[in-house]
Amino acid sequence: MSILKVNTIQDKGGNTLLSSDGAGVISSGGAITNTPAFHVSLSADQSVATATSTKIQFNNKILDTDNCYDNTTNYRFTPTTAGQYFIGGLLRFQSSATATQCFLMIKKNGSSLAQSYYTNQYYNGHGIHIITNMNGSTDYIEFFAHHNFGSNTNITSASSDAYGYGYRIIGA
Repeated sequence: MSILKVNTIQDKGGNTLLSSDGAGVISSGGAITNTPAFHVSLSADQSVATATSTKIQFNNKILDTDNCYDNTTNYRFTPTTAGQYFIGGLLRFQSSATATQCFLMIKKNGSSLAQSYYTNQYYNGHGIHIITNMNGSTDYIEFFAHHNFGSNTNITSASSDAYGYGYRIIGA
C-alpha cells in the first residue's frame, strides 16, 4: 500500500487546486468551490403596496462569501465570477386574507427572469428557483414581491419565511 503526503496540489501554472492544513481540513483554490454564494433575509417586516411590484430589501446577510450582495443600497447580488448560478428565494405575506395574485419574482439586470404565482391563503409561503448565466462583472439579481390583497401588507421577516440565496454551479 502506498501513501502520498502533501499539503498543496497545484496545477502547471502554480495555482493551488487543493490544500490541507495538516489536520485534515481541505480547502480549494477556488476551482472547485460553489462561490460566490449568498443567503440573505429581512431584518424587519417589509410593507408591500397592493398591485405593485416591490423590490424586497433583503438587508440581513447570513452568508456572503465574496461580498457580492449589496444589503444596504441596491439589495442585489452582483457576482464577480462568470458562470452558471442557481438562484432562489421564498416569501410569505403576513395576511390570512385570500389574494388571487401573489408572486415572487427574480429579476436579472432589471428584467423578469422567473415568476412564481400563487394564491395566498392562511399565511402560505411560496418559493422559486432558477439557473442562469452570469457574466461576472455587470449582471445582477434582485427579488421582487407582488400581491392584490386590496391594501398594503407585510412580508414577514421571520428568517424561515422570507429569504434569497444563490451560488455558482461548479462544473457547468
